[in-house]
Order: sequence, then C-alpha cells, then structure tokens
Amino acid sequence: MAKQYWIGDILVGSHDEEVVELCGWVHRTRGSNKIRFLVLRDSTGSLQCVIKKGAVDDECFDALSGALIESSVRVTGQVIRTDREHGYELSVSTGNVVGAVNPDSPFPITESAMAEADGGETEFLLDNRHLYLRTSRMTKMLKIRSTVFGAVHSYFRDRDFIEYQAPNFVAGAVEGGSTLFEVPYFGKKAYLTQSWQLYAEAAMPALERLYTIAPSFRAEKSRTRRHLTEFWHAEMEIAWGGNQEVMEHGEALVRSIAQSLVEEREDELSELGRDIDMIQKYADSKYPRMRYDEAVETLQSKGVEIEWGQDLDYSKEKILTQDFEVPHFLTHYPRVAKPFYHRPDPEDPKYVLCHDLLAPEGYGEIIGGGERTWSEKEILERIDEEGTPREPYEFYIDIRRYGGVPHGGFGMGIDRVCAWLSGADHIRETIPFPRDSRRVTP
Repeated sequence: MAKQYWIGDILVGSHDEEVVELCGWVHRTRGSNKIRFLVLRDSTGSLQCVIKKGAVDDECFDALSGALIESSVRVTGQVIRTDREHGYELSVSTGNVVGAVNPDSPFPITESAMAEADGGETEFLLDNRHLYLRTSRMTKMLKIRSTVFGAVHSYFRDRDFIEYQAPNFVAGAVEGGSTLFEVPYFGKKAYLTQSWQLYAEAAMPALERLYTIAPSFRAEKSRTRRHLTEFWHAEMEIAWGGNQEVMEHGEALVRSIAQSLVEEREDELSELGRDIDMIQKYADSKYPRMRYDEAVETLQSKGVEIEWGQDLDYSKEKILTQDFEVPHFLTHYPRVAKPFYHRPDPEDPKYVLCHDLLAPEGYGEIIGGGERTWSEKEILERIDEEGTPREPYEFYIDIRRYGGVPHGGFGMGIDRVCAWLSGADHIRETIPFPRDSRRVTP
C-alpha cells in the first residue's frame, strides 16, 4: 500500500521513483481523450499528475479527466523527475474523485476574476471569500499571518511573560467613545472591547509581565487600507517599567517578527514580490526616536496643515513615513491629544510619556503604547480634566489605591503588521474574513 505524503514532501526531492499517494484539489487540468495533465494542489504546493489511458482503468481515467477545478481527489502513482515546472510529476496508476464540483455551478474564482482584482480585491472576491481563501495568494498571506502570530507568542513566552485574557464585554471606553460598539446586555448598556489594557492593568500586580493576542473592536467608518472594525491585537503590560522599556520591547518584538518571516516565509514573501533584504533590514536595524514636536515641524515643512496639539491621523502618518527606511518611534504627544491613562511627563506635564511606532512604506502606526498614569491622585485629575465619568472606571482607579506602581504597555495591530511586511495593498488581504463598516458576511 502506497504511503500518503504532502506534495511539499515530493517537491524537496527525497522520493524519486517511489510509489506514493497524494490527496488534494484540482488546480487546473488539460489534455486529450488519451492523456490528461492534472495539476494537484494541497496546502504545501502543487504537482502535475499525468494520467494515461491504459496505465489506469477506464473508470479512473474518465473520473479524473472529468474532475473540475477544485474537485478533491486522491491519486496514487510513481514520482518521476522532470525538467518541467515543478521538477517532479506523478505518473498516476490509480485514483478517484472524493468530492466532485457540480458542472452547473463551477468554481467561481477564475483567472479573469483574479486579473480584474490585479493583486487587490473586488467586491466579487470579498463576497466569495470562503472560496477565495483557496487561491495561492491568500494561502501565502495566511501562512505569513500564522508565522507572525507564532513569533509574537514566542517573543513574550521566551521572556517569561504570562498570557492573560480579558473580557470582550466592557462598560467603558479605552480609545474614545466615538468608536465604541454598543450592544444590549440584559437591559443594560455594554460595549465590545477596544483594548485589553484596562483589565491587563488589574492583573499587572499579580503577574507583572503579561501579554495577550485577542480581537479588539472599533466602530470606525474609515475606509482606508489600514482599518478594520474587528482586528487582532497583541498587547503587553509590565510592572515597574516606563515608556523607554516599553519601547524597547516593541522594537524587539517587531524585529523578531521580521526575522521569523525571513527564516520561515522567504518563499511566500518572494512570490508576493517582497524584497527579502528589505525585510531583513527591518529585523536588523535600530528604530530611531522622534518627538511629536519634531514630527509637526517636519509635516509643516512639507506643506501639511497641522497645529500643535492635534493627533496625527493616517494621512499625516503616511506623509511622515515616506522618507523612513525603517520604523520610527514617535514620542511625547501633547497631553491634550491622548486619553487619561497616559502619564504626564514629570519634566514637562503638557506632554505625556507615550509612543507610536510608525512603519515605513506609507503603512503608518503599528504600535501605540506608553507609561500609565499610576497614582490615584493623577488618574483622578486626568479623568476629571477630560470630563470622563468615574463610575465605569472605579475598578481601574481602585488598582491605584492598593500598592500602585509605575507600569506601562503597548498594543500592536497584528493585521497591520502583516499588511506592512507582506506588502499588501489593503489590510483586508491579511485576514481570512475581514470586517469593516460595510461588510459582515461571509
């Protein structure tokens, strides 16, 4: 009985002339009534299978010859070295169709549909996302995404961080009320979480070094290439740490992700048109620091209308990062531009001890973080000066009443990091089923 292998096992060249079994889906097929060339794909690659009448019985030949694109099949045959496309092919001796495609409704993701998208995504492809996932481009994106998630886990666990989960139903905002998703909750108002942060700070005195990877929700109607209403957040919190230490972790994490992609996904990145040397540069370089004031001056020198005290939206970040060769930290935003939990700078309280990490190539912010307002007196002052009601944050204030310590953390948008490092035109390309202001299906 032939042993079953992945196609990727065959392509590495260790099964010459061996009789093997392969399982997969029909990528394309051509031929005559005497010989058929069926390109089989699985998650590890694709391989041409040669089906000759006489070498297989008539029932097998007719079944495999009639298999439409994306039919699932199982074939057995001998591995033959060839100088054609894949380096190897399978001379089929037997096989069968496992899951047929109805000829009345053939697989809709055609070459013409892909050509129309031209590396992006049309509404048609989004409507058929459940099928578009099977394309080679999306397969590469999902593998890159998996490596990024794994690199995040490895970075924190290798440094003795504890993974910790927070609730998704919350009573108050973290990033401003305008982007809260309100949901009915047994006669009360509740919201989908914008961030794990406030509940992470509650666990900080217990665990000291903690992190999570979890979805966050922002009711943003923005339709830029970098916004989703549901996105994946990698967040961390450390006790006894300030803004500088948090930045060091953010830089090291991004460099570690880039290095993991170079080591594990060079083929996928190259096939997507990415320059591997550039990704390696992101892994090797130190990330410069720039204060908010300098960023405002730079933007003004480029003719951008911006006043001191304004936050930097994506349009301004995009201009600012056009000259960056590596990510840059933007630090010390004005107090008036950031939420109450950012700690005022003791040396100049009109600024806060915070940072954003801006990615080059026009991708903008991928990390936001800083030192937290950690004393009861300061947190009450900050909440009151914003006019924020205290009641939803009583538990958060309470943390400061019982042994508060300096601490800080950051949040990283994983989907944005995937988009940047893969060179995606739109953040939707990096997530299996994107959610934005216009789409909640499939």
